[in-house]
Amino acid sequence: MTIQINTNSTAAAASLHLNRNSQALQKSLKRLASGSRIVHPADDSGGLAVSMKLKSSVSRLSGAYNNVQNGISFLEVQDGVLSAAGRIMDRMIELKGMSQDMLKNEFDNATYNNEFQELQVQLYDMSQQTFNGVSLFAEFANGGTNGVFHAIPTDASRGFDNSVSIFVSADGSTGAKVSIGKALLLSALTIDASDLKSSIFQSTNVNNTGGGSDVYSFASTNLSGAMDLADISVGVFNKALENIAALRARNGGTMSRLSFAAENISTQKSNMEAALGRIVDVDVAAESTRLARNNVLLQASAAMLAQANTNPEIALMLIR
Repeated sequence: MTIQINTNSTAAAASLHLNRNSQALQKSLKRLASGSRIVHPADDSGGLAVSMKLKSSVSRLSGAYNNVQNGISFLEVQDGVLSAAGRIMDRMIELKGMSQDMLKNEFDNATYNNEFQELQVQLYDMSQQTFNGVSLFAEFANGGTNGVFHAIPTDASRGFDNSVSIFVSADGSTGAKVSIGKALLLSALTIDASDLKSSIFQSTNVNNTGGGSDVYSFASTNLSGAMDLADISVGVFNKALENIAALRARNGGTMSRLSFAAENISTQKSNMEAALGRIVDVDVAAESTRLARNNVLLQASAAMLAQANTNPEIALMLIR
């Protein structure tokens, strides 16, 4: 056995293990304290890169979910106005029926006609409502011309003028989107009585606005331009009510799609968060086991270092 004083290799080895055990214990403490398996980039550089991309996807999905909810709110407000417009049309039809009662005198009919004209102005005012500054309804097509109402669109180019897009994926504008149409309420309320088709709303919404044809609009900007009950047949009333029903049906279809889109986004977000957790979250059971082991090793290595430091004292005994 060689006895040395200047070089204590045993103490150096014990000190090396002490440092390693101390670092391992500190890493376990940091992981358990933070709840994250990746405390430093060196812990798992590849996992860190993947986790950053997953976090970004989760954040974008949260934004998309909020956008979809706003879109649903837009449609709910729009449908509320359309529902009220339908009730107004019901009242107008009721007024038309009461005005045809032979027992009503001229004063009674004038009273009915006054309410009928007031309701026309109310319909126009309702068509000008907005949602957070965004108009709920459109008067013009995308090209700036008057919008023509189509009851049930047969392709994507019809019936969705002035639409706004809601992005329903984490890919933004490059991913899936849902178009929310600003319903052409004014055109739906403008009827060509010659063949009972929807026509174009014009600001001069009085009888014969179509250049000689019998075009009637149930929305008036003012009382002076409003129609009289005697001017319109029951068939025109029914056509306008049918158009409003078509607008509500279209609104409901879009709302249903957005609801499913929101459910899909919520599911994707949940799965993304689970995938992220598998990468970055610490396994508390396994890490606590390592913590206990590293703690024992640290104490043992410290004791052995103290023991190794006493070994050179044997040389003093020989010198004496």
